[in-house]
Amino acid sequence: MTKPTPVAHASRAGGRLERSLLLVVLGALGACAAAPRNAGPAGPRGGGTIDTQSIESITGLKGTQNASENVFKVTSPRNDVSVTVDGRQLEPFLGLTSWAAFAPGQRSECIVMADLVLLRDEIDPVMSAALDHGLEVTALHNHFTGDEPKVYFLHVGGEGATADLARGLRAALDAMKPPRAARRTAADVPATSTIPAATIDAILGTQGQAKDGLYKAVFGREVTMSCGCTVGKEMGVNTWMGLAGSPEAALVDGDFVTLEDELQPTLKALRAHGISVVAIHNHMEGESPRAVFVHYWGVGRAEDLARGIKAALDVQPH
Repeated sequence: MTKPTPVAHASRAGGRLERSLLLVVLGALGACAAAPRNAGPAGPRGGGTIDTQSIESITGLKGTQNASENVFKVTSPRNDVSVTVDGRQLEPFLGLTSWAAFAPGQRSECIVMADLVLLRDEIDPVMSAALDHGLEVTALHNHFTGDEPKVYFLHVGGEGATADLARGLRAALDAMKPPRAARRTAADVPATSTIPAATIDAILGTQGQAKDGLYKAVFGREVTMSCGCTVGKEMGVNTWMGLAGSPEAALVDGDFVTLEDELQPTLKALRAHGISVVAIHNHMEGESPRAVFVHYWGVGRAEDLARGIKAALDVQPH
């Protein structure tokens, strides 16, 4: 028998390799053809499900399912309050309805996003209830001007077990119900200020500014704008606090700039010390890292207020 030449061996090996490659390509093409063209990512538009009956049972609210987005939404119109905007009474259907939308999550069983319609004296208890029950507070602002009484909108969200998120929402809604704890006002804060600057400096670990018995401290941060420019304290990227009144009856106001992952611990620290959050929003666009500003107000003993601000400062890196 004539032995095959090395060239013949190579020819047959090459043919087998070509056939193998052809089978791989045909298999890949078949898989692509079999895949659904409109397969979306996991999450709200994915194929997961959540227990909508549990949401309704826990929250006490009826909901509707949006099949195309795979989202279940419950609503609670503010029929209990009459709000006028520019002199005309506004129906709850036109933006005075609290809502919460639930959807299957990717990292957890469920995600929720909500917008709660609040009056002024409801903000503190509702925000604290949301934070205490594992929800995140992401914005606080107004949607109208010229509204009477003033109406505020608290945006919250979270991810986790469906029942836990629903319980967090229910707790926030329950915190809106009277009777609510009386909020101390600034009526007893004296017009002439005698804030002890040295004492406040020692608490904050900084040297603030004193003027006519008032006190102010500013703490700068830095971000990079889309132009590549670095901006800091003097351009408005700062946390500041101001104190007025006396050592026993003082008011504090100011705002915090919070960067990545600092918003929630800052809010929790302020609320734990009885300081009200009055706005959460952005001041810039396109900055890196993203900055969110928290405006606050509080009334109490000057030292107690300063310790509350220090607690919020301590959750930020120095």
